[in-house]
Amino acid sequence: MAPDGHAPLAPNVYDADPIPDAARAEIDRLLTSGDLFRYTAPEGAPVALLEAEFAALMGSRYALAVSSCSAALFLSLKALDLPRGAKVLIPAFTFAAVPSAVVHADCTPVLVEVGANYRVDLLDFAAKLPQADAVLISHMRGHTSDMDAIMALCDESGVPVVEDAAHSLGTVWGGRKIGTIGKVGCFSFQSYKLVNAGEGGIMVTDDPEIAARAIIMSGAYEQNWKKHPGLQNSFGHWQNKLPLYNLRMQNLSAAVIRPQLPEIADRVAKGRANHDWVADRLNQSPHLAVPPALPQEERAPDSIQFNLKGDWSDDEALGFQSSAKKLGITVQVFGLSEGNARAYWNWQFLGDLPDLPQTRAMLMRACDVRLPARLTESELGYIADAILTAVRDVKD
Repeated sequence: MAPDGHAPLAPNVYDADPIPDAARAEIDRLLTSGDLFRYTAPEGAPVALLEAEFAALMGSRYALAVSSCSAALFLSLKALDLPRGAKVLIPAFTFAAVPSAVVHADCTPVLVEVGANYRVDLLDFAAKLPQADAVLISHMRGHTSDMDAIMALCDESGVPVVEDAAHSLGTVWGGRKIGTIGKVGCFSFQSYKLVNAGEGGIMVTDDPEIAARAIIMSGAYEQNWKKHPGLQNSFGHWQNKLPLYNLRMQNLSAAVIRPQLPEIADRVAKGRANHDWVADRLNQSPHLAVPPALPQEERAPDSIQFNLKGDWSDDEALGFQSSAKKLGITVQVFGLSEGNARAYWNWQFLGDLPDLPQTRAMLMRACDVRLPARLTESELGYIADAILTAVRDVKD
């Protein structure tokens, strides 16, 4: 009970962290000047500064800020110069924007089974790799598939890897930052991500030709590519030979993002602590299971996923979801939420969909709850208690 004798209110997990004051001051400056287009200034535009700062943060040679992570994924595939119709392996557990980016890039998605721990099934991956021209690995909800095994298989086959790290900014795998292991890494600044700009994305790479092609296709028309450092010979070669998709980030978005970059380490530490605190509580129930991190993985979660363990009917799972909702906690059971964009059978734009029994079984019992880094221990306790109470409502 709260000190006033009333039941505590459920925490609001959907409000983002406030935008730092430094961003507000820069936005005022930009609005006063009207200087919103990244290529207006000859140098030092906020988007250009963001690219330099993010590349340094990740330890990458090149960064390109764009309108969304979906745009970054699309440009990454186009910059790989894949043939039309190229087959791209993707995990069957991801957001609909990922197969959409593959389709937009004139490629064909090939869905790979995902296990109960939300990670790529390596046997299915290895079986399908010989038909692939590229691999796009989504670290969905920040869960890292075995990148050592994946990269070994792909390197042996000469297949390039793009990392969808939309949910994994700040995650480390075996001492390497997620997003820097494959040829290209793509990140999101959408509202519910670790860094919030409402919309926006960025891609990083160490490959100069990929960087040059992506920069031109993002919309560096005429001589605007000269405002990007280096790569001048490559830019000159590719100018007018590639289509322009106009996926640029504008200066206002960069002004919102840049002051948040120094906050990333603290948000990661708090998010991991929050996740692990709630996970310990949920794992005490015989009816719930939170998959552990892999040994090489240092996670950066801002949400928690857990499985309904044992024998659950659809009606019981829906009853659990409803009971939690009455307590003010929204639990999303991926496969039982109507039209859910993370359930692969709803990707009807792909046409005939494969039978993926392992992924389907996981999605029908996998649950998702937001846990922003700003939550206090008492708020985390409310969330854990509500989930456990909702389980007892159904199972006891």
